[in-house]
Amino acid sequence: MAPDLSNPRVPARLVLLSLAALWACYFIVATLRGAVMGFDLAWPIISRRLTICIVSMLVMAAVWPLLQLLDRKSGGMRLGIVLVGALPLSLALSVINDVIFADIDMPAAYGDEEDAAAIKSGNVRISRDEAGNILVDLPKIEPPAPPAPPQPGEAATESVPAAPASRSETTSSSGITINTGEALGEGLGRWAAIADTAFGRYFLVLAWVALYFALAKAEEARGAERREGEYRRAAEAAELRSLRYQVNPHFLFNTLNSLSALVMTGRQDDAEEMIQTLSTFYRRTLSGDTTNDISLEDEIELQRLYFAIEAIRFPNRLLANIDVDDAVLDAKVPGMILQPLVENSVKYAVAATQRPVTISIEARREGGQLVIAVHDDGPGEPLANKAQGCGIGLVNVRDRLRTRYGDSATIVNGKQGNGGYATILRLPLHTGALELGLAENGRG
Repeated sequence: MAPDLSNPRVPARLVLLSLAALWACYFIVATLRGAVMGFDLAWPIISRRLTICIVSMLVMAAVWPLLQLLDRKSGGMRLGIVLVGALPLSLALSVINDVIFADIDMPAAYGDEEDAAAIKSGNVRISRDEAGNILVDLPKIEPPAPPAPPQPGEAATESVPAAPASRSETTSSSGITINTGEALGEGLGRWAAIADTAFGRYFLVLAWVALYFALAKAEEARGAERREGEYRRAAEAAELRSLRYQVNPHFLFNTLNSLSALVMTGRQDDAEEMIQTLSTFYRRTLSGDTTNDISLEDEIELQRLYFAIEAIRFPNRLLANIDVDDAVLDAKVPGMILQPLVENSVKYAVAATQRPVTISIEARREGGQLVIAVHDDGPGEPLANKAQGCGIGLVNVRDRLRTRYGDSATIVNGKQGNGGYATILRLPLHTGALELGLAENGRG
């Protein structure tokens, strides 16, 4: 199915890749941060963090259809909706983080049984950072104070070490204290941790939304380029049709003049033969799309028909010589590209003299180019000194080659050293059916 150029969308594959890249980066950064802060790479924590990334990616992917509704909105409206809409989404992602980590015993997960027992006693402090990682602060036991020296006259007594301070009293003041005996405090601490994690997720969501809109803008730019290409190809096709349609009226004008001359001179049989040949000629030229290329072999056959038509007018003066290398018979050329050149030779060489004139068509391959030469051994006067009739001829051929091939095709014409006039075409050698615009190698 052809893409919708009027309303380009970010492909689903690209959206999922952007989400996967975002959460992969988060997973790597969060894991490395935990390692730097002194935690080992324990599988219980790694597996839960990986689960969080996958679930969060799917939740954000479900929001993508809603973002598509904003593609055609103004920038200010987008910003306002995104800033507000990201709040509940970030809170949902934070709750997912809390639920997945709710069943884990952090010290036990890292293999420290003593610290696990301390957590179960309710005398440790546990905190969460902004990325949702759980940080554990174990209690510090202060050494007992040394006994006071005995006073003079007092009997020495056995010093009794002071009772160690409770673990809860010596705990660092940082972090969120979890007291297993206070359900209300535990609930408030949990929601505070969720809110703190949601703050980090909020900016993560905004970062992905900004990336999505950047991808949407890039897709719009590519859509505009594709539309421009379509319009350019349509304009080139219209120009080619216009130039191609110029050939038929000019050719028909000259042929009808010849036909009229035959009728006026009483050569009815020749006139009838010319009409039949003309009918065959037009049946072939109008059978396909005028902008499509045809094989060089078919183009040569059209020129043979034209020679047959003109040979009725000049039975003793027009000689045709066709020499085409078999290796280039399948080469593609614009339809009737040789017609104006052969017609000029008939008009300005055969009709301008009373002696026999040979018109030759030669084609060969030179490297990656197809070289076609149309020349005659007539008077050899430059066409610029002749009346140009309807203005069709070299100008038409030059314009068609420029429109079709750009700078990849050239046309050279002039008098030959041994007399006569020659026109040489050099164009890219293609042997397959090409769409309009694919051979624009010379356009940069």
